[in-house]
Amino acid sequence: QVQLVESGGGLVQAGGSLRLSCAASGRTSSGYNVGWIRQAPGKEREFVALVSWIGDSTHYADSVKGRFFISRDNAKNTVFLQMNSLKPEDTAIYYCAAGRGFSDSTTDYDYWGQGTPVTVSS
Repeated sequence: QVQLVESGGGLVQAGGSLRLSCAASGRTSSGYNVGWIRQAPGKEREFVALVSWIGDSTHYADSVKGRFFISRDNAKNTVFLQMNSLKPEDTAIYYCAAGRGFSDSTTDYDYWGQGTPVTVSS
């Protein structure tokens, strides 16, 4: 079992930045890749970014490329999502999720956090 807890969400103006954190506990040495997935009100979950277990590979949704950056610190069992140049359409609940595969499909993750809300005002 892996437990994930997100933090760092909040209200920010368009053009601003936020840094989300995802703290992992439990079987964190099991080699899980970690992704960020978001869900806006009334919409389906959407893949945002993914980092491999050892941090050597990343993958981003086209909508966030060049603005969002994912990283991880395995010594602290934490994954980060640096979000820059935020837009109102980035408003959503942001979840981190862990899975064995390196996949941008939201159904391929085994463990999920409770989510942290991000609101971008125009």
